[in-house]
Amino acid sequence: MNIALVSYQNKKLTQSHLEEDFQLSKFLEAKGLIVKSVVWNDWQIDWKQFDVVILKSPWDYHEHFDSFISWLNDLDAAGIKILNPLKTVLWNSDKHYLGQIADDGLPVIQSVFLEKGLVPDLAELLDKSLSKKLIIKPCVSASAKNTMLLTLDNVSLLQNAINDLLAHESFLVQPFMEEILQGELSFMFFKGNFSHCTLKVPKTGDFRVQSEYGGSVQKINPDTAHLETAGKYVEKYSKDTLYARVDGIISNGTFVLMELELIEPYLFLNCHEQGFDNYYQALLQLIEKP
Repeated sequence: MNIALVSYQNKKLTQSHLEEDFQLSKFLEAKGLIVKSVVWNDWQIDWKQFDVVILKSPWDYHEHFDSFISWLNDLDAAGIKILNPLKTVLWNSDKHYLGQIADDGLPVIQSVFLEKGLVPDLAELLDKSLSKKLIIKPCVSASAKNTMLLTLDNVSLLQNAINDLLAHESFLVQPFMEEILQGELSFMFFKGNFSHCTLKVPKTGDFRVQSEYGGSVQKINPDTAHLETAGKYVEKYSKDTLYARVDGIISNGTFVLMELELIEPYLFLNCHEQGFDNYYQALLQLIEKP
């Protein structure tokens, strides 16, 4: 069985991100699997040589969204197993999915969607917000691209820029949660089974937890109640996916979802002694499944 471990062309990755892809490939090969690291939009590749395509780190997919979805549709039509599955990727690729999760009654940060072509009154949105700070980001995005903190001090300066962006795509607006300054929890699950948890903390003076913005990360043992809540999202939306990362904060003692990452999340496999093996065991179950 030939497996493609998919990344992207212009790898603006930190050393740890590069190492995770490399180490995962070597770990799977040591287990006897045939694995090749490839770029999703390398059009010279004959994808029919692969039985399984794993979406490990195609982190520019949102910048070439139509091409990415077309590529996935071609794989699916050719009968190639995609992990995670095409249906899951399509659902998870647009942050409107957060609205469905909220409608289903699970804890999610309150969300407002600004649809493409809308010219909103951002000052009015701020005035209605209890926090007086809003986070605005594209509905199809990754790595905090075009993610902005909107305040009473900068709303007039950002209004035109956001209007220009809205001419091309829809945006998600959420209240800025001060709890993010204490850290964002990430729960890793493989085929529905919990593996490990990390706490990502932004650097002083920033709100973004990604390492490229100076954020730090550490492994933690999560509170049992918070783990139970995180597991509910996986049980309902991604029980049989190879991987799922549940990101959120603790607000008033309760875990509240920020993102359910089912396409190409970094998995912090080195943060847990069984991280790589947990991934492998889940993969084995899925590729042996008829």
